[in-house]
Amino acid sequence: MRIRTAKDGDAAAIARLETDLFGTDAWSERQVLEELSGDRRHLVVATDGDAVVGYATTVSAVEVVDLNRIAVTVTHQRKGVARLLLAEVMGAASARGATRMLLEVSSENSAALAFYERSGFTEIDRRPRYYRDGSDAIVMELALHAPSETRQEDTVHG
Repeated sequence: MRIRTAKDGDAAAIARLETDLFGTDAWSERQVLEELSGDRRHLVVATDGDAVVGYATTVSAVEVVDLNRIAVTVTHQRKGVARLLLAEVMGAASARGATRMLLEVSSENSAALAFYERSGFTEIDRRPRYYRDGSDAIVMELALHAPSETRQEDTVHG
């Protein structure tokens, strides 16, 4: 498994993954290309060999970065790919000076909610009937640490 910055040549594979996972809410290839070229945007892919098996995309606004999407093929889910993608975009956001990450997730997506909670995100708001299916959007936040910060749990005591 390799995590790398996405390229224009990845847009079709990402759009297929979008369709497979998000159906009518999927981004088109054109929208994926806009994510790739957009100002303050960062898109990374996870590859298994030459195949794109996941991706994550963020947009930054000074000290806040929004996680717009994180997605992994069904066959690669629950294998740590999303964790690797999230770690990559969190590190990149911290390196650019962001101090917190925000995201929205459907209240009906219990697997994603559990993943984000395990990753340290907490609910800060709720948007009623936000999604097409009528589900609420749960707004979650995570404090990011500057790359030079040493967190207590990372310190080794001898």
